[in-house]
Amino acid sequence: MANLKVTLVRSTIGAIPKHKKTIEALGLRKTNSSNIHQDNAAIRGMVEQVKHLVKVEEINE
Repeated sequence: MANLKVTLVRSTIGAIPKHKKTIEALGLRKTNSSNIHQDNAAIRGMVEQVKHLVKVEEINE
């Protein structure tokens, strides 16, 4: 099963509160912080919501 590496590339300063909470739920705190999640519909939906703030890489294991 594939995993997704999600990296915060833009600051959440000025972002709407809903997007800030989504970034926090993805486990991202500071700019350039990364977290690895399983590839599923819930994570894909969260990433789609904040796609202007994050970079996503697919990791095959």
